[in-house]
Amino acid sequence: MMINPQWLRSFLTVAELGNFTRAAERLGLTQAAVSQHLKYLEEGLGPLLIRRTRQLELTPAGAALIDYGQDMERASQALKARLSGVNDQHGEISLITPGSIGLAVYPLLLDHQQRNPGLTVRHRFAPDSEVLEAVLNNGYEMGLLTSRPEDPRLRAHPFMDEPLELILPARVDYEGWETLVKLGFIDHPDGAGMATRLLSRRYPGRPGIRQLSKRGFSNQVGLILQPVSRGLGFTVLPRFARQAFADQSAIQVIECGSPVVDTLWLIHRAEWPLAARAQKAIEHVRECLGGR
Repeated sequence: MMINPQWLRSFLTVAELGNFTRAAERLGLTQAAVSQHLKYLEEGLGPLLIRRTRQLELTPAGAALIDYGQDMERASQALKARLSGVNDQHGEISLITPGSIGLAVYPLLLDHQQRNPGLTVRHRFAPDSEVLEAVLNNGYEMGLLTSRPEDPRLRAHPFMDEPLELILPARVDYEGWETLVKLGFIDHPDGAGMATRLLSRRYPGRPGIRQLSKRGFSNQVGLILQPVSRGLGFTVLPRFARQAFADQSAIQVIECGSPVVDTLWLIHRAEWPLAARAQKAIEHVRECLGGR
């Protein structure tokens, strides 16, 4: 049965104070109203109190209702904390990111979770379009984008700068554009765009990435450098993707002069602030990565 909250409050107050008159005074009700509330409860639950001249005694049903009331109070407090987001050590942290920055962020979030066992981390790798949709649809509280969104429903903050890097096999002697032509390109979903932006600055006047032979493709950011490390080609990736690769000795980064840099933007819904636990987690990640 559904228990009227006002009736329950009257019963809990009477049980606490042991007196109908004092309970009525605390609740701002008449004694008759308090008695009526208990009558309604007892009609559905059976006797709750044994009324003696100077004392009230709980029946087993009354004791069970006390426990129920305490459970309801704890649930109410938990709901308020979840809705307000004031607890920075409990609850879920949900973040959706592009692959490269995700490789750097996710282990740091797990470090944060280990220090705060009451937290749960939910992270997903996704391209910008899915990041945008997931945050707008409240699937994730936060997201990272490689360009600032124009949607007024979102709030965006500069999070981090991520340079692009030209990456070759470690055993290859680099002699300029001719080396890239000989090696061929290891492509990925953002490969052509990233390579065009970097190589057009490094090699102005050259034909461009689309004129080079393609020697491989992977849509898994953690695997793109595998063929490069085996001498099968070169690629262009954001720095965090390169830093996350396990075998750094098998690859080399070629200096390209003035860096080509993507600004990553932290986004969340504009209508409400980030929960305290999300803010604290992001601060931890920023400190570790040296972000903005």
